[in-house]
This record gives sequence, structure tokens and C-alpha cells, in this order.
Amino acid sequence: MRRAISAGNRLVVKVGSSSLVEEGNRIDESGLSRVVNEVAGAWEQGYPTVLVSSGAVAAGLPALGLDARPTDLPTLQVAAAVGQSRLMHRYSEAFADRGLIAGQILLTRDVLAHREQYLHARQALSRMLTEGIVPVVNENDTVGIDGVRLGDNDRLAAIVSHLVQASLLVILTDTAGLFASDPRVGDAEFLAAVDHDDVRLDELHGGNPLGSGGVGSKVAAARIAAFSGIPTVVASAWSDIGRIAAGGDVGTWVEPRPTSLPARKLWIAFCQPAAGAVTIDEGAVAALEEGGRSLLAVGVTGAAGTFQRGDTVDVSDTSGRIVARGLARMGSDEVRSRAGQRRGREVIHRDELVVFGLPAPQH
Repeated sequence: MRRAISAGNRLVVKVGSSSLVEEGNRIDESGLSRVVNEVAGAWEQGYPTVLVSSGAVAAGLPALGLDARPTDLPTLQVAAAVGQSRLMHRYSEAFADRGLIAGQILLTRDVLAHREQYLHARQALSRMLTEGIVPVVNENDTVGIDGVRLGDNDRLAAIVSHLVQASLLVILTDTAGLFASDPRVGDAEFLAAVDHDDVRLDELHGGNPLGSGGVGSKVAAARIAAFSGIPTVVASAWSDIGRIAAGGDVGTWVEPRPTSLPARKLWIAFCQPAAGAVTIDEGAVAALEEGGRSLLAVGVTGAAGTFQRGDTVDVSDTSGRIVARGLARMGSDEVRSRAGQRRGREVIHRDELVVFGLPAPQH
């Protein structure tokens, strides 16, 4: 299952706040230097690498006289605004010491949700890598609000992996990798390598007061990357990235799907917030998951929210499990009026529908 990545292929490396912040909520200079040295080493070994970095809020706290992460949105935004420039300044200097230029890219979900802006982001990232510039990516917490946030940098890293057509996503964290249960409360099986749809991943969860991630978001990110055909390694922040890329037995390898979804379907599935949802019966679930069909009105049992033609909607079974996501071909009022009708037209065409086939990655 685990395999080496050939030189010349692109990597995406994500590092979280827990790996960058020391006691007192200050940026750990040794931790930042360690990450920069690993990323620079990957470049030297022939792997153009994107760094997705958390830590902006934590970097801003000392300047604001705060010793804990704020809980209110305005203060979080101020801390991010102050901290992002400080964090990027440190990265720029550290990469310069290794002979590399670093460039900052800040993204939000509303940027990625617009197809044209999404393509521009992809173009900018690809050009930076071609020119030998290290993209340092973060979610724009200064302007981000709940409705347009991706939620954490694990998911952002998975989306960036697709944008740059990476061959491997590496998520660095404060544990050796993924465990079948919480290692803090007893013996836990270490998962050296798992398939993206392994049922053991369904039960994983966790959290960190310095970030918005946790084990659950890393599993979700690995599954998002899996739809792009990109393997993920979740490993300790002390890991050797070059060794990981060479196929070394480091961290947890998450095997992706054997084939990637088309680029447009990946954009539909993971870059757009759902405006609403439709509920479908068991027959429609089978038609989508086993038959690769379009969603017809006859299989719809209801609709939630208010959405228009062309909006993204979740498709759920009667238990509430999200089985698919797609672009609606009719608004919510028409869906409700046509629900169950045998002669009703398509609610979502299969070309604009992503069937997950496993617990849907969190959005």
C-alpha cells in the first residue's frame, strides 16, 4: 500500500498550531525552523512543496496582550490580522536562510466556491511552484466567517493538494499518526496504513484548544484527498518529510481511491457550501450508489432550506446520512412540489453529482 513518490512530483505539507506554538501561546522558533528545514529539504530533493500553515492567531496573541485564544469572532479576526504578518515574516526569513523565496496565499471558502476564482488560485499556486517559490497557504481568518470558512487547515490542505495536483499530502501533528482509539486513555492500535474507507476511521475524533482541527478533521482531509486519488500521511511534526516521500515507514498512510474524480466534480463536492438539502428514499440511494444514475424527482421525499437552480445541495437518506452532493437543476420550492412524481424531471444530473459511497468528508 505504502509507496515512494518520484522526484519532480508535488507535495503538500500541513502543519498545525500545536506543532508551532510553545507554552504561553507564542510561536516556537525551533518548531518553525524545523518545519522550514523539512520543507526546504523536500525542495532540495526535487519535490516542489506547498506549506499549509496554521498559527496566525497564536502569533498575534502576545502583541495583543492575550494569553489564550479568543472565543469571540472580532477578537479572533484582530489576532489573525496581527499574527498573520508576523508569522509570514518569520517564514520568509527562515526560507531565505535556505535560499528559497516564500510567498503568502490566503484563501477562504467563498473564493474557492466561485469557479473563476478557484481556477485563478490554481494558476497562481502552480506558477509559484514552477518558479521555485514556496507557497505558504492559510485560511484568511481576518475576513472569514462561519458561512464561508472551510473550518480548519486540514481540509484546506486537502483542497490545495487537488489544486496543485499533488502526489502526496503530509499532515504533521503532535502524535505519531492515527490510532484506532484515543492513545491518551489506554492502549491503542497504531494504524500504520489504512484504506480511505476503512471503518476504523469512522470512529476517530479529537480536539486541540489551539486549533480548530483534531483527529476527525485529519480523517476528513485524508478522505477529501482520497477523492483526488492523492494518498495522505499523518505523522509527527518531527518526521523526515524526505523519508515519507521516499515511502519510509513513517506515520499513518491513508490509501486513496484508485481513480480521481473529474476536477469539476471535486470542486462541487468540496469547495462549495451547501445551500440546502434533499432527502431521498432507499431506491434512489441504490440508484445513485450502485447504478451511477441521475437523481430523479420520483426518489425525493423532501427538501430542506431555500435554494435556487444551480446551487449546491446535499443529498441525504432517510437516516440523515449524506450520500451525495450536487448542483440542483430546480429550486427548493419546485423540488418539494415534484417530490415523488414519476414523471418529474431530474433534480440533479449525474454529471453534476458526487456520490460519496462512504461517510461523507466533513465540509
